[in-house]
Amino acid sequence: MCGISGIINKNGSKVRSDEIQKINDLIAHRGPDDEGFYFEKNFAFGHRRLSVLDLSSDGHQPMYYLDKYVITYNGEIYNYLEIKEELILNGYTFYSHTDTEVILASYDKWGIDCVNRFNGMWAFTIYDKEKEILFCSRDRFGVKPFYYTEVDGKFIFGSEIKQLLEFYEERFVNQKILMDYLIIGYENHTNETFFENIYMLEQSHSLVYNLGTNSFNIKRYYDIAEKSICLNENDSIELYKDQLYRAIYLRLRSDVKVGTCLSGGLDSSSIAGIAAVEYQKKSNQILTAIHAKSTEKQSDESLFANEVSEYCNLDLKIVEPSSEDFINAIDEVVYTQEEPFGGLSIFMQYFIMQKAKETGCSVMLDGQGGDETLLGYERYYPAYLKSLSFFDMLKGFFNSSKNSKLSFKQLLQYSVYFTNARIRIKRLKNKNSFIKKEYLDMISSTAVEKNSSCYLNIFNLQYNEIYKTQMPHLLKYEDKNSMRHSVETRLPFIDYNVLETAVSIESNYKIKDGWTKYILRKVVNDILPSSVVWRKSKLGFEAPTKSWIDGIDEDIKISIRKSTILKVIIGVVDFERLDLNQKWKLFNVAKWEEIYAVKID
Repeated sequence: MCGISGIINKNGSKVRSDEIQKINDLIAHRGPDDEGFYFEKNFAFGHRRLSVLDLSSDGHQPMYYLDKYVITYNGEIYNYLEIKEELILNGYTFYSHTDTEVILASYDKWGIDCVNRFNGMWAFTIYDKEKEILFCSRDRFGVKPFYYTEVDGKFIFGSEIKQLLEFYEERFVNQKILMDYLIIGYENHTNETFFENIYMLEQSHSLVYNLGTNSFNIKRYYDIAEKSICLNENDSIELYKDQLYRAIYLRLRSDVKVGTCLSGGLDSSSIAGIAAVEYQKKSNQILTAIHAKSTEKQSDESLFANEVSEYCNLDLKIVEPSSEDFINAIDEVVYTQEEPFGGLSIFMQYFIMQKAKETGCSVMLDGQGGDETLLGYERYYPAYLKSLSFFDMLKGFFNSSKNSKLSFKQLLQYSVYFTNARIRIKRLKNKNSFIKKEYLDMISSTAVEKNSSCYLNIFNLQYNEIYKTQMPHLLKYEDKNSMRHSVETRLPFIDYNVLETAVSIESNYKIKDGWTKYILRKVVNDILPSSVVWRKSKLGFEAPTKSWIDGIDEDIKISIRKSTILKVIIGVVDFERLDLNQKWKLFNVAKWEEIYAVKID
């Protein structure tokens, strides 16, 4: 797990060493163990290394191979040993124990199609000397970031936006993306960022840069297919169990200490319970779990985390951030995330990663993706209910209100709100009426309509949540928070085999008798406390939002009034009518503007 940098001078001139050094230094936190550079006639690579596999100098990057290829790479290929065995049978020789060398040999053997053989997370660039191209790729679901821009005759790429901003005298806000965030709550749903002219290579895509013509093309190499696994309930449970266990075991491959995040919810508890047994067997050590405790009773999940810890024999570490901790971390977390973000749970995740570093856990397992792949959110009920026959739908309404935190009335409201674009748009605009009309009208009704139509079809809904409206921003938060502390996170639920299985399993096994993620509950029923397996409530590292926001109420007002961007886009604001989420979003924009010196055109 590392950080990457790259600069191409389109005019053919050599890249200055101080230029690549400067942007590489900006991501030193992503790789504190080593750094390296590679210079060609008109481009340069930079690399920062976090040693996880093969801690020797054999893992130094940029790495050379067969005098034909050079790579700068961030990520982990979990099935590298299996691929390596296949390549050895095909006559390849290896000189290190790294997955990096396996990527290079795979590229030599299979070309750009090599990525379809990888099970893992990655963002890399390979220089192919014979073809005079740079082959850049990002993993199937976008766990690892890859940003790029073109400015002043240069093409620049990197692991973080701040690297690219170094080449802009002025930074301007992308107004369309800003409005989607403030009004609809969308982030990371396109290849655009909050900064004008800064883009990200989307998940499941590769970019090939032709050094001869200074042009590039982007191509999708992977997609989720709509298919059904026609198995009975028990066989479906066994199939999903086999895939999930295998994914967790693969992600325990490490030459450094591994820990796990534990909220006390079903997803993180499932990973902790499964991993604990295998980790102790392999390393003869107890698995460390880290929990962030909220100081507000209604969002405190520490009781469940303690139950799981005792039941599964975990070494539980609990952090309980105070209001003062939150206040002291605001500027740092806004800087870390690089773009405005959705809520204060991101701070809880930040404090967990901080604790992971303190306890020596350079690798952390986490439960991102469980909800999106197994219909875990209450807003998924409408799509599920609409897939049923009339009488089963009536029964489903009753069971869903019985076995979730939603009342029958709330369930009906969800069904109307999430499936009717006109109602959603009207409510969103009314709620955000303090935003000037010309900016309110910038939100894409087409995007809302498309999102609403997804709630009429379960596959379309899951596809949209995985690739657009939900998982991308969660993965962004995770990467930035963890790598800020030189910690690598691994996510078993979005192993592509696990994900494809989950999406293809009959919906009746994902939601059954109103129980969300039913199939996962059955998988872990014998290894976790029943109080956790059959929980109805769902939080997930929830912050004490009200007390924290109330504690900085005056600072919020001052920052919002000072913001040049907000002065342009909003009218008179009645702070008493803003909810906690609106207050945070406006404050977040103001702080982001200040920290990154962002202007509005």
